[in-house]
Amino acid sequence: LAQGPARSPRPSPARVSGVAAPAEGPQGRHRSAMEEGYAAHQYEDSVERFTTYEDYLDSQITHTDRFYLEEDELARQLVEIGCRKGEVLSREEFTARWEAAESAKKARLQNTPKELASAEKDLTDFPFLRQLAFREGLVGTGKLSTIIYIRDRNSKGQEISGYIDYGHRLKTENFEPYFERKKRLLPRPSDLSFYNWDTQRSTSNESPNFQIIPDHEQGLLFKNKRDRKVINVDPKAESPGDNSKRHDIVTNEYIQVVIFDHMTRKKS
Repeated sequence: LAQGPARSPRPSPARVSGVAAPAEGPQGRHRSAMEEGYAAHQYEDSVERFTTYEDYLDSQITHTDRFYLEEDELARQLVEIGCRKGEVLSREEFTARWEAAESAKKARLQNTPKELASAEKDLTDFPFLRQLAFREGLVGTGKLSTIIYIRDRNSKGQEISGYIDYGHRLKTENFEPYFERKKRLLPRPSDLSFYNWDTQRSTSNESPNFQIIPDHEQGLLFKNKRDRKVINVDPKAESPGDNSKRHDIVTNEYIQVVIFDHMTRKKS
């Protein structure tokens, strides 16, 4: 029978690696080949760059390994059972480290400061917006609690007023249109308090930061949920309360604007 072309002999290990092959059996040759080139493939503490455990094992397989073993699956098995110098993670150890790395990555992303909505906005001629911009970072990080009282007219020409939890609005709404003056910040029925002077509609709601305390003598009071301090918004009161300040904003943007700042303290 006719025979096909003769196969070229497989290069000797000495030609592949540049050193003489060890005088061992097939298993010894496989083990030695896998040890070659390991310095360039050492395990890195971070496993984030690997999508799967198989990818992790593949990163430790050398070209020499593939030449001798010919099958990646066999090479992975030998790496996994420890035919390699140094530490090789088990599947369970890899999964635990990978999940821990992912959790750490998410925590870093959550702690990354967000760009302020007021950043690079020209608010020179808008005193109220300047005051909001000045407080945006502090309120957004919880270092300052701010209640805004606004009295003005809505789109229907009706006079409305109310108290707004600035921190709650910042977390639930995009403030960039306000700083770009595409929208006007006005009280809503969902805010701390709202009153329509034309329709006599009145609402009040707690927020994540403040509890409402009706008082027949002092009027409306707000209790900060973090340090339990009470803020008195009565203009006749000598002080709005401990760690609180009242600021009457002079502006043509609204009929009336008052800002109440409260430096929060954790409850002991």
